[in-house]
Amino acid sequence: MAGQPNPTMNPKDDKTTRMRRQYSAEEKVRLLKLHLVDGQPISAICDPHQIHPTRFYGWQKTFFENGAAAFDRTPLPRITDLRSQKIEQLEARLKRKDEVIAAVTEELVRTIKELGEA
Repeated sequence: MAGQPNPTMNPKDDKTTRMRRQYSAEEKVRLLKLHLVDGQPISAICDPHQIHPTRFYGWQKTFFENGAAAFDRTPLPRITDLRSQKIEQLEARLKRKDEVIAAVTEELVRTIKELGEA
């Protein structure tokens, strides 16, 4: 293996480290299904995929905590709707600030005129 990079080696510090694998939501659900539906032992799932059982249990906990969303009939707000709502809020806030600036400026001009005439 001389001359070929070792995928478990970090070239920055030459220490042996494991490459961290990122699993998509679909992959996590597929692996959870193997245990929950198909009845496979956690070790039979975690060992070949190099997943620590604690991580697997964390995925399972998250899965059950968010499971009610699968049965929720209310439509999820679209990201564009949320952005539009945020834009409207910011525009209203900016309009209010413009009104305050206009009122303060008007009062300042009135005060300057009064002082200039006195």
